[in-house]
Amino acid sequence: MHDIKQLRTDPEGFDAGLARRGAAPASASILAIDARLRSVQTELQAVLARRNDLSRAVGTAKAAKDEAKAAELMAEVAALKDAIPGLEAQERGFSVEIDAALAALPNIPAADVPEGADETGNIVVKAVGAKPDFAFKPLEHDVVAARLGYDPDAAAKIAGARFAVLQGPLARLHRALGQYMIDVQTEKHGYSETAVPLLVRPEAAFGTGQLPKFEEDLFKTTDGRYLIPTAEVSLTNLVRDSIVDEDALPLRLTALTPCFRSEAGSAGRDTRGLIRQHQFEKCELVAICTPEQAAAEHEHMLRSAETILENLGLPYRRMLLCTGDMGFAARKTFDLEVWLPGQNAYREISSISDCGDFQGRRMAARYRTRGEKGSKGFVNTLNGSGLAVGRTLVAVIENHQQPDGSVRIPQVLHGYMGGVTELTPS
Repeated sequence: MHDIKQLRTDPEGFDAGLARRGAAPASASILAIDARLRSVQTELQAVLARRNDLSRAVGTAKAAKDEAKAAELMAEVAALKDAIPGLEAQERGFSVEIDAALAALPNIPAADVPEGADETGNIVVKAVGAKPDFAFKPLEHDVVAARLGYDPDAAAKIAGARFAVLQGPLARLHRALGQYMIDVQTEKHGYSETAVPLLVRPEAAFGTGQLPKFEEDLFKTTDGRYLIPTAEVSLTNLVRDSIVDEDALPLRLTALTPCFRSEAGSAGRDTRGLIRQHQFEKCELVAICTPEQAAAEHEHMLRSAETILENLGLPYRRMLLCTGDMGFAARKTFDLEVWLPGQNAYREISSISDCGDFQGRRMAARYRTRGEKGSKGFVNTLNGSGLAVGRTLVAVIENHQQPDGSVRIPQVLHGYMGGVTELTPS
């Protein structure tokens, strides 16, 4: 959500920010509605003030026993009262129209975000870890996993395409990865584990930017709620319609949850394997902070996710996304891409975004100094994966596969696997 005051102050700068994202100028149309709104508000305020003045004058006339004057004034008061509902309806209508127009616009990119139309404009910030040197041709994860307990046919019978059934030690490895992630994020990086609803009201999905623009990406229930596409929705909305004390910030929250996405528009992409599923698990990271804390929280969140990759022995690179490849609510995003030798490519495993006060405005979430009545402004929010469990499982399988089809389990997971150190094909 955007600040109408900022748009009034610098419409050219606002449109320039939208243009960097490939969006059409919007200031002229919104300011035209805003001008009509302010005109109606001015008229309404004048009518209310006149009604109050006349009401006092009626009392004065009656006190002076001037009934004729009092009747004349009361008739004018009645006429003004009749006009007020119409003006209030116009005010509400213009306000709703402006809010809808602002809500449809993406966040303005930060000044240091590179220009670009798509992923080809992204910039490699760093690459970490040596790619494994195999003495054999590495296989893609679904081929290896098919002999370890991955059964896509069983999943298709139950739920259709883009679902997975994992069995035996492979299922345990999937669980171990999620447990390891949530433990590291809570014990090492200061995030507070939170159990959250998987179904949310439309207001919550609006607050983080999934609605109204991306409704087709969500699964909607018959009672009007939505399955979460990420725990970001539930975690971030914990501060919805509230004022947080500044000394309680930053809030660092994490949740390991199932996530549900319709994958609208992804037909033909990653149809095999575990890369792109309708249902998957993810360890989500969220930070609620002041504007001054946001840059440090962004780096902290990045390192929190990168640590998992490093501890699992997975080569990765950090990418700064360009203006054309960022998500709707983000003002600056880094992607972490893990190396998949079976695909001979880096693939996204975490997207970590600074949203500024964009979500804070949509949620009406503010912060203030303890003891003060007024707020200092809207909270800033950040979110990212630390990490996506299924994609991490893919990376472990491909990077730690052996010539005989077995997969070495990273050392940090041995305790979670009951001493099992290797998955062997059946």
